[in-house]
Amino acid sequence: MAKNSIFAILLRSPWWVSGLVSLALALVGWFLMPPGYGIYGVATGVPFAIVCAMALKKQWGTPSRARTTAILEQIRALSWRDFSDEIERALQRDGFEVKRVDMPEADFAITSDGRTALVSCRRWKVASTGIEPLRELCKVVERDGLYDAFYVTAGEFTPKAMDFAVEKKMRLLHGAALVKLMRGMRQGEQAGKA
Repeated sequence: MAKNSIFAILLRSPWWVSGLVSLALALVGWFLMPPGYGIYGVATGVPFAIVCAMALKKQWGTPSRARTTAILEQIRALSWRDFSDEIERALQRDGFEVKRVDMPEADFAITSDGRTALVSCRRWKVASTGIEPLRELCKVVERDGLYDAFYVTAGEFTPKAMDFAVEKKMRLLHGAALVKLMRGMRQGEQAGKA
């Protein structure tokens, strides 16, 4: 699908936008068709109803922007010990076997279905991550013949870092994806009670 096609744009938009487009097209189609053929006019909204369902499935459980910002602030306030404990728990909850590793490029080795990947998250407080830490992590993954690489940050990535990650098929966890991973964060709950 083309990046700027109407369907691609609607998939990136809130799900209800494509729902409204679908409804509007169906109503217009119903009233523009001759009597007895209205159902065929309604069919014009079906592709947008499918996009609506796809967007809803993709966005289900994703926190709002305000909630994402608040939780990212809580994450940045954690100490390394607390943050690494939270990441370890989150990865285990998502079905990974987690092992801490002692190397500058990575913090965890995670295994699922017999495939091992490295996770780097020590620089989670950095506002903007460049290409160099991703390059270092990628070198270790390639050297050791591992399956994948994950880089976790509560900040953002530079455009060059994003391009590099796409080229190397690395997985970047930040923003809403990090908040989703950290759902049920114990440290955040304790901070909210203090």
